[in-house]
Amino acid sequence: MITIDLITGFLGSGKTTFIEKYARWLVAKGERVCILENDYGAINIDRVLLQDLLGPNCELEMVVGGDGAKAHQRRFRTKLISMAMLGYTRVLVEPSGIYDVDEFFDTLYEEPLDRWYELGSVLAIVDAQLDPDLSPASRYLLATEAANAGKIILSKLPVTASAAEDSAAGNDAGCPDANPQSAMTVAVDNIDQHPVRAQNDVIGQTLAVLNQAMEEVQCARRFAYPADVLAKPWDQLEDTDFQMLEAAGYRHVSFLKKAVAEEDAYQSLFYMHYETTPEDLQVRVLKLLEDPAAGHVLRIKGFSSGLELNVTKDERHFRPLSVPTEDVIIVIGEALRKDIVAGYFPGAVTV
Repeated sequence: MITIDLITGFLGSGKTTFIEKYARWLVAKGERVCILENDYGAINIDRVLLQDLLGPNCELEMVVGGDGAKAHQRRFRTKLISMAMLGYTRVLVEPSGIYDVDEFFDTLYEEPLDRWYELGSVLAIVDAQLDPDLSPASRYLLATEAANAGKIILSKLPVTASAAEDSAAGNDAGCPDANPQSAMTVAVDNIDQHPVRAQNDVIGQTLAVLNQAMEEVQCARRFAYPADVLAKPWDQLEDTDFQMLEAAGYRHVSFLKKAVAEEDAYQSLFYMHYETTPEDLQVRVLKLLEDPAAGHVLRIKGFSSGLELNVTKDERHFRPLSVPTEDVIIVIGEALRKDIVAGYFPGAVTV
C-alpha cells in the first residue's frame, strides 16, 4: 500500500518549506515520493517553489478547486485513483491554508482508495509567532487543522545566538523563505541573553493560543511540549527528527463542526501580468500591507517584475527570480476591498 501523509498549516506558516525538507529526506532514504498540491485556490504558486525537487524519485501533482468543496473533493479522489498505479511509495498532501481536514479522512476511507492507500502521519505546521488576536474564523481553522495531528511542528522560532551564526552562513534557521541578509539583521537585533528561556516562552505562548482555540471548538485535546510538539530550527533537523515525524501518526478526536466557507475566513485575490519596476512593486506591496482601507491584508505572495515576493507583517522577502515563470500576485486577507486592492496593481488581469 501507498503511505499518505497530510501536512496542514495556517496561511504563511511554512508548509511548503517544510515539505521540501521532508521530501528530500524521504527520497534520500529510497522512497518514491509524490507531492500532491491540494489547493482550493484558482492558481497555485507553491508548485513553482517546489520545482527543484523534481526528479525520477519525486514528482508533483496538483488538484485545483475554486468551484465548491464537493467538486474539489471529487477531483481529489480522482487524482488519487490515477496516481495509485504509478509506483509511488509515499504521497505528501499539502492543502491550502484553508482546509477541511475531514475531507482528507473521508476520501481515504472510500473504496477503492482504502485498499490502495494507508494513512501515515498528519503533521500540522504552526507559526511560533501566532497572533493572539486571531479572528474567530481563524481560530476555528487553526484548531481544526491541528486537532488530528500526530505532531505539531513549530516554525519561525525566535532567533538565538547559534541561529545568528547559521544565518550569517546563509542558512534559514528554521524560518520559511528566509533571506540570509534580512535574517542576519533580525538575528543581531533579537538575540536574547537567555535563548532557552526566550524559546520556551514563545512555545508556551503559542500553545496557549492553540489550546484556547481547541477549547472554543469544544475539543478535549490539549497540546503539550515536548510530547506533542517539535520545536527546533529546521536547518538542524536530523534523521531522528524525521523518523519521529514519519511515525507520528494521527489522532481521532471530535470537535464542534462549523460551516466555514473560504470566503467567510479568508479571501484570495489574484492579479496577473502586472508590469512595473522591481522598486515600484516593493513600494506598492508594502504600502498595501499597511493600508487599513484595503481590509486586513495578511499575506502578499507571488512572482512579478522579476521578483519572487512573500510578504507578511513579520516577514518581507523580495528575491530575484531564479527561473522565468508566469507573473501572478496573490493578496490574502480578511474583509478585503477588491476595488482598493486592485488600485495598487493598475492594468493587471484579475482572476
